[in-house]
Amino acid sequence: MTTYLVTGAAGFIGFHTAQKLLDRGDTVITIDNINDYYDIQLKEDRLARLIGYDQFTAYRYDLENLQAVESVFRNHKIDVVCHLAAQAGVRYSLINPFAYQKSNLEAFLNILELSKQAQVSNFVYASSSSVYGKNKKLPFSVDDRVDQPISLYAATKKANELMAHTYSHLFNLPTTGLRFFTVYGPWGRPDMALFLFTKAILNGEPIDVFNYGKMRRDFTYVDDITDGVIACLDHPQPYELLNIGNHRSEDLEYFIDVIEKAIGKKAIRNYKPLQPGDVTETYADIDRIKELYGFEPKTTIDEGIPRFVEWYRTYYKA
Repeated sequence: MTTYLVTGAAGFIGFHTAQKLLDRGDTVITIDNINDYYDIQLKEDRLARLIGYDQFTAYRYDLENLQAVESVFRNHKIDVVCHLAAQAGVRYSLINPFAYQKSNLEAFLNILELSKQAQVSNFVYASSSSVYGKNKKLPFSVDDRVDQPISLYAATKKANELMAHTYSHLFNLPTTGLRFFTVYGPWGRPDMALFLFTKAILNGEPIDVFNYGKMRRDFTYVDDITDGVIACLDHPQPYELLNIGNHRSEDLEYFIDVIEKAIGKKAIRNYKPLQPGDVTETYADIDRIKELYGFEPKTTIDEGIPRFVEWYRTYYKA
């Protein structure tokens, strides 16, 4: 039985990853400060489902508090670190940049350094497709240069990749960075398009459709994401960066059509210009993760969106 530190298990991807590890019999420790970036109750309800497992322990600390995080490493023999906690959101980084300094830089270094000291066998962490920035070549490949970020959020994720590379090189710490592509599904984040659109359509309110609908995203269902995360946790690499996406770029207008069909109600579409920090298209080249682990996403948006809508209606009694 392996003991995993999964930071941010009250978050969306962290919750699903921790639950899969617990379901297969592993021990999971989490550190999560339950910040108020979005609805705390949703985070508490995710955490409550994990607390039902005997082999789960939760600590409510800020990861930038080095002494607090050190105490967790002292109290537990941690074998593998899955660092998913971070300050998310491209647009929020325009108005609260210092949240990203603390959560995505200071906290990342704390976890990295303590993982080195604890001699963990693997360190897997969340990067983001946002690092591709102004890259025009599609699909986005891990071999592409990513030195033109267009948001502070993306810049901090690129910095994480560089920091991890340094620790892998200097201290032989196995690290794998995962560039996630627009993750969605049950228990998802309220600041993401699917959640915002579903809520608005059900309430008869307009939805904001940016760049006048001329956008495409590689939407990736959360179960496919966590399958990939756990494959990486189970197979340490000296240093690796991997795209983890659906390998399908979907038109935003069609994405909304599928939501409408799942809800049974038309959206009121409010077309707006492109927002600062946004990109018009994302599309993941997943050849490397497929080569290493046979990763093959299974879920189309036509299957995944109705599952989310069903969860949303049940959870919010909508």
